[in-house]
Amino acid sequence: MTTPSSTSTPSDPSTAPDRNLALELVRVTEAAAIAGARWVGAGDKNTADGAAVDAMRSFMDTVRMDGTVVIGEGEKDEAPMLFNGESVGDGSGPHVDVAVDPIDGTRLTALGYNNALSVFAVAEKGSMYDPSAVFYMEKMVVGAEAAEFVDLRLPVAQNIALVAKAKGKPISQVTVCVLERPRHEPLVAEIREAGARVKFIMDGDVAGAIAAARGAGVDMLLGTGGTPEGIIAACAVKATGGMIQGRLAPIDDAERQKALDAGHDLDRVLTTSDLVTSDNCYFTATGITDGDLVRGVRYEGGRIITESIVMRSTSGTVRLIEAEHRPEKWARWIAE
Repeated sequence: MTTPSSTSTPSDPSTAPDRNLALELVRVTEAAAIAGARWVGAGDKNTADGAAVDAMRSFMDTVRMDGTVVIGEGEKDEAPMLFNGESVGDGSGPHVDVAVDPIDGTRLTALGYNNALSVFAVAEKGSMYDPSAVFYMEKMVVGAEAAEFVDLRLPVAQNIALVAKAKGKPISQVTVCVLERPRHEPLVAEIREAGARVKFIMDGDVAGAIAAARGAGVDMLLGTGGTPEGIIAACAVKATGGMIQGRLAPIDDAERQKALDAGHDLDRVLTTSDLVTSDNCYFTATGITDGDLVRGVRYEGGRIITESIVMRSTSGTVRLIEAEHRPEKWARWIAE
């Protein structure tokens, strides 16, 4: 199989993304979050997503980079922009792969539930995995303590026991994050039979993956979720020292055949470094609604307040950024 993990080489240092890129990227997710937050609880996920896409695309053109969208919004959600292959940035900076999700959790936004985020990940050009339109994968995410011990091919109970041992806690105190889906009923039964706890999330497994990698309220994430979200999460996991493993999960025979024709081994367990081969990548997320990682957009005393998380794999730095914005400067995005 030919994938970026076997063909890509690091970019020339002079064209690789540098540390200053982080603050440029957070401006983009702040814009998308502010635009999308206007529609929190309004019951209209498509309008919320459209507003966030529009804002993200506008601000993305100000970023000093020569980017190509490899995990985008267009094909998945039939959006008119941020589609795979689209060129983004002002064209003057490093050559990079770009993965975006203006709203990870559109339903969460529409219903006013927790953990909706705007997310943006960047890595050196050619370093993000190409799933060939296989939209789902089995996933497991753990933090740094257990990263060297678990394996997606092992039974669920054994992996839970390994996490418990690595973290020095009883199995009864291990909490596993799982997307609440009918397909996960057998998985949930296995987790509970092993003696561990389950924390359900409705949507937005990027937030769940990062929470597991950082040990923020959960110890691991298990289940089948979006492949694009897995690749985005891998950029963040690299900064934490944690681990994500995935295995492609085609939804039908046609998608399975498409994957095989593209050369994918559907039994292969993909590691963090398979999903993103570069050790120079960035992840930014801004909260739209309150969540485990960051608080959502707030309106206080004539100000709009955002909270973001910014992660850089090269340095292993994780920053939390709270910003205040003047509403009149955002009239285009928050108009009634």
